[in-house]
Amino acid sequence: MDIRPEIALLVLGCALVTALPRVLPLVLLSRFELPAPLRQWLGYVPVAVLTALLSLELLAGGGSAVLAIIPALVVAALTGNLLATVAIGVGAYALLPYLF
Repeated sequence: MDIRPEIALLVLGCALVTALPRVLPLVLLSRFELPAPLRQWLGYVPVAVLTALLSLELLAGGGSAVLAIIPALVVAALTGNLLATVAIGVGAYALLPYLF
């Protein structure tokens, strides 16, 4: 397979434009001690983003998404672990089409 230089530069440029806004704040903010209220506020960002994505899916009429919420909510209530909740929710969402 032959890769043209302009395509390779385009892919690298896209990667840079995508990664830079994500990495730069982490690098800059890691040098400072953030105030406690700001750290507490930032702790809600993952939950807010997950809620926004889930709400969008539900409002778009995703029937299987509604059923996938149930095991995810159970895991969230029992463990409070965001990673486990997301893993169970994604797994349930992926398996539901095969069950129904």
